[in-house]
Amino acid sequence: MLENLHSGSKPEDTLFPPKITLRIKGKLLALNSPWIMGIINSTPDSFFKGSRTSSRKKEVLDKAETMVIQGAQILDIGGYSSRPGADFVAEETELKRVISVITDIKERFPETLVSIDTFRHRVAKEAVAAGADMVNDISGGAMDACMHDTVGKLGTPYICMHMKGTPQTMQRQTQYEHLEKELLDYFSRKIRACYEAGIKDVIVDIGLGFSKNLEQNYQLLRNISLFKTLQLPLLVGLSRKSMIYKVLKCSPEEALNGSTALHMAALMQGASILRVHDVKEANETLLLYKQLIA
Repeated sequence: MLENLHSGSKPEDTLFPPKITLRIKGKLLALNSPWIMGIINSTPDSFFKGSRTSSRKKEVLDKAETMVIQGAQILDIGGYSSRPGADFVAEETELKRVISVITDIKERFPETLVSIDTFRHRVAKEAVAAGADMVNDISGGAMDACMHDTVGKLGTPYICMHMKGTPQTMQRQTQYEHLEKELLDYFSRKIRACYEAGIKDVIVDIGLGFSKNLEQNYQLLRNISLFKTLQLPLLVGLSRKSMIYKVLKCSPEEALNGSTALHMAALMQGASILRVHDVKEANETLLLYKQLIA
């Protein structure tokens, strides 16, 4: 559960040191144990059909309620599919897809954190005005030069992901001389730029599936703990991705068991946040992980 440090309670130094915190709308929240971020895609073309939803209020709220009941601390709302080769989506279309969804969710579940999954500063700004609590940017600011300054002024946490190119070109850009070193250098530069723009809380996402081939994804998953040297929360998004279903020779719809297995691996390597399609199963994995390390 989310813990408000201003409530007077003291975070226990169990899974994570108490210094891992996020400031959200005047509250200081501690990641005393990993959080679960549930994915709600207001898109017609996201790679996993089960994550797609329309903007219809009942459909959105039913999905959000299920995820909240099952243990999601964050709901990540996206209106632009970032699957490899995804179609371009106009800014106005993206806004139309996400703003009412965020408004409806925050009205029904005001204590649940909402993240806006966008690389556009205007979408981020309007989403936060509608109630979003943080910004999740797959491009780390590379696709919109105004993003960092905008998030700095908004005062929200910022999820900075690693990707080269765009969703349309990223899988043609998988060449690295030293994968982990290049990502660490990338995040060092991005984190500095974020702080200079006034962003106080940065969350790191190594970008599994984004400008990485199958072997590189597993190499990074084995070495997630290296990124703990950044001393920032680490978000891992691998749910139902091709790194799972290509190995298992199945479809995204059949990749739940593989996702669960790799979520445990990510937790063992120090993941702070799991971004998932299946909250119930991810929460069960988290409970077993806690029991394992107790």
